[in-house]
Amino acid sequence: MTKPAPAAVAPNTAERVHSACAHAEQAMLALPGLDPIPTSVHLLRQCGDAVVAVPMASTAAMLTTNSGSTGSPAVLELTDHAPLPLREPVRALVWLRGWVRAVPAHAQRALAAHVAEDHPHPNLLDVGHTTTLLRLVVDSAVVADSTGAESVCRDGLRAARPDPFCEMEGPWLQHLQADHGDVIDQIARHVPAHLRRGALIHPLAIDRYGVTLRVEAADRDHDIRLPFEFPADDIDSLSRAVRALAGCGYRTGLRRR
Repeated sequence: MTKPAPAAVAPNTAERVHSACAHAEQAMLALPGLDPIPTSVHLLRQCGDAVVAVPMASTAAMLTTNSGSTGSPAVLELTDHAPLPLREPVRALVWLRGWVRAVPAHAQRALAAHVAEDHPHPNLLDVGHTTTLLRLVVDSAVVADSTGAESVCRDGLRAARPDPFCEMEGPWLQHLQADHGDVIDQIARHVPAHLRRGALIHPLAIDRYGVTLRVEAADRDHDIRLPFEFPADDIDSLSRAVRALAGCGYRTGLRRR
């Protein structure tokens, strides 16, 4: 009799890339021979490209425009910061490698409107005035965090989605830290005792598969992942999973009072 495959206990690499890109507030675009420049808007799309906004007068924008339909090789680096004030705020770095291409002037506003449907960023209002949109056709991606670095190909990215609770993660973690320190203390009992002594423990991340705690010890930081018994499919099952980690006496879960 064939044994069932073990249940996943963490997002796969492609899912981690999508979630980290969705969380990232900072991104830098690097082209050969040029200093990296910050992007004011960045969105990794399901079709396999990343749309970025850069200053219209930048050398990167002009070089890309002059590269024709082929485009220019480029790397987009995105930084995912924790939504809580931590000693080391960076949770993950993502590098998207591919070919960056100019977006024709007549298509700029239409693409900006399309991006706004998934990513309604106020800087999109600058497109066509002070900034221009570029498309990075992604060939591969690398995500790095405290566990190491892993890569994923373009097809893997296209087949993946961000974690379903990605957009709500930041407010939830802030709510846990501010209003449910008792829940964090209960969850922290799963951390090895020698790491808990004299350490500050914060919720670092939460997704459908589990919770990650940041343990700020005297020697260094430790990230401890605590998987749920079953992946969460909706808010109610996520709340139940958190209560199960903390102890079933906690009925408030992640809901705001």
